[in-house]
Amino acid sequence: MKVLVVDDDVVSRMVLMHLIDSCGVHDIVEAEDGAAAWEQLEGGLRPSLCFCDLRMPRLSGMELLQKIRSDSALDAMPLVLVSSANDQDTVRDAVQAGAAGYIVKPFQPEQVRQHIDACFDVSALPAEAPRDTLQRLGIDGERLLAYLTGFQGQVGAAGEQVDALLARGEPAQARQQLERLHLGCRTLGLHGAEAAMMDLLQASVLDGEQIQGALAALARSVAQQAHLLRQQDGMD
Repeated sequence: MKVLVVDDDVVSRMVLMHLIDSCGVHDIVEAEDGAAAWEQLEGGLRPSLCFCDLRMPRLSGMELLQKIRSDSALDAMPLVLVSSANDQDTVRDAVQAGAAGYIVKPFQPEQVRQHIDACFDVSALPAEAPRDTLQRLGIDGERLLAYLTGFQGQVGAAGEQVDALLARGEPAQARQQLERLHLGCRTLGLHGAEAAMMDLLQASVLDGEQIQGALAALARSVAQQAHLLRQQDGMD
């Protein structure tokens, strides 16, 4: 497995690469900024995971993430944003943009290992095979892709909506948002994400941090299904 590390600060880049290596992942590729990383990705580099600094010259981490999510050949690749900022607005923006996670400098070994384990645990969010979803719903691949794309937008918006509802003391309305996502997971055959949404709904108190983590995992699951569908139907 290959990991891409993108950071314009050479010390931070080397520290993170050392921590990744200590987790047992030794195939590590580095890039000095987002533009250099994008050049490698355009050239055919296909890492299993990318750790990327948020603020960089030429191409920021958020801008690189947006490019990756808009490229059908790369959109399923998990990207973990790295920054010294830990305010909730920044974290929420990262999740809504499709980040697989968010870690704050200075790096903690357990944070790095947690994201590596999560991204490489292929059984963490099992899902129905796209061909089975097509047959069950009685639709074609183009229609299913449209459903997945629309659902991904719904997931992205849900993080901010749920945060706002909880901040206003409206947990019942926040649960309604999560119930809609749970139904969408069931409809689209996202079995692991469906179970994660149910766990949130069954909790006596909604936890904002847990919700954001579950939404990030759900976004990855939707992106992976869209990627598999494109491969199956030769859309890539």
